[in-house]
Amino acid sequence: MIHSDIYVNVPHFAGKFGVERMIEQMGLSATILRPAYYMDDEITIKDVVTGHGIYPMPIGDKGVAMIDARDVGEVAAIELVRREESPAPLPLTRINLVGPDTLTGASAAAIWTDVLGRTIAYPGDDTAGFEQNLRQFMPGWMAYDMRLMAERFLTDGMVPDAGDRDRLTTLLGRPLRSYRDYVAQIAG
Repeated sequence: MIHSDIYVNVPHFAGKFGVERMIEQMGLSATILRPAYYMDDEITIKDVVTGHGIYPMPIGDKGVAMIDARDVGEVAAIELVRREESPAPLPLTRINLVGPDTLTGASAAAIWTDVLGRTIAYPGDDTAGFEQNLRQFMPGWMAYDMRLMAERFLTDGMVPDAGDRDRLTTLLGRPLRSYRDYVAQIAG
């Protein structure tokens, strides 16, 4: 995951960072894909957005560079083929997988507003309330993990490094899929 080296207090990030370090220390020839927040996860909040008029994810104002899972899959396929067809082992490579826009809670709500044609509010950054809501349908430990992640969204964001977007558009040979297009797809 992108920033697994920064979000070290978030269990599902820390585990992935440990695997990355192991791959590197073992000298394995691999491509490590480090995706940001999947915009596809937004399907889980669609009913809240459309039914209650709020964008409930506490992603804050630092920004989260959401990526479409189809872009993740395509990059993975390209990398698998590149490594398979290489006449010699390739060095360890890390690729941050990010979307074309860095979204805030307010900007995500504004996109939903535009797509739906009615006001969608961003209620703010209540990570404790977020955790309590999640506890209704997932184990407590998982809800707490999600809260820790949301807290890191607020303090650090999930923003791309310089050149990440250009690298991906070059690799794909096309623009990255946008959040606006994804929202239009699932809202319809």
